[in-house]
Amino acid sequence: MAFYAIALATISCLIVAASAGSFYDEMDITFGGERAKILNGGQDLSLSLDQYSGSGFQSKNEYLFGRFDMQLKFVPGNSAGTVTTFYLSSQGAGHDEIDFEFLGNSTGNPYTIHTNVFSQGKGDKEQQFHLWFDPTTAFHTYTILWNSQRIIFLIDNIPVRVFNNHEAAGIPFPKSQPMRVYASLWNADDWATQGGRVKTDWKNAPFTANYRKFIANADKVGPNSKSTTSVNDNQAWRTQGVDAAGRNRIRWVQNKHMIYNYCNDYARFTNGLPVECKRSRFL
Repeated sequence: MAFYAIALATISCLIVAASAGSFYDEMDITFGGERAKILNGGQDLSLSLDQYSGSGFQSKNEYLFGRFDMQLKFVPGNSAGTVTTFYLSSQGAGHDEIDFEFLGNSTGNPYTIHTNVFSQGKGDKEQQFHLWFDPTTAFHTYTILWNSQRIIFLIDNIPVRVFNNHEAAGIPFPKSQPMRVYASLWNADDWATQGGRVKTDWKNAPFTANYRKFIANADKVGPNSKSTTSVNDNQAWRTQGVDAAGRNRIRWVQNKHMIYNYCNDYARFTNGLPVECKRSRFL
């Protein structure tokens, strides 16, 4: 399995590097002022957090379906209380959202990868994982693939989670609201690390996370709110699912590295698990 992970990571990086856009062209800084810095002629972007503010950015474009790749290197050392994010979201009370959140930890303890899916303003579909590598020493590729049939979360091109479209069973699925790409670094020490028991140590500030090689193979939505052209010629994402090899990799990740699955939380859902939990193993 380690061989597959290394090979897939290499392939993923090559694909992204071949078509990555400039952060100047693709993104707007949304908060944090000089804590957010576009570097190396637009190829890199760093976000910083101190006791006064975090920082963040969003895509200039809105999208309706696509594949979104970003390479990240997380806050090193004692990152307890910090949250680094990469996600898609629409706006408003009934918004849709597809989340990667990376929850920091005290030195020597692993990051928690937090995933969630919101549709029509309702989420509560969390799955969490620990990684099989140190995400602070090198860049790794995090991917959200979103088409009309499913959402796939991937890390170094290894699928770690699938959320399928079960609208036929009455389960909302994000498919009609255009979303932007967002990223941020912020303080959440009331809940992020060990349930809020471990607080941010501001002596270690500023905390910095690094982003590079963003690529959107996706349908942009123009001012008239109609889908326009794809950003890139690679259209495989439109119908992409998970093949037998991918299902084996998901089993490996979920058996070895999953630490929370809402579909197993009977104490939380006292009136019965959500309907989708009974319909697909790979949620």
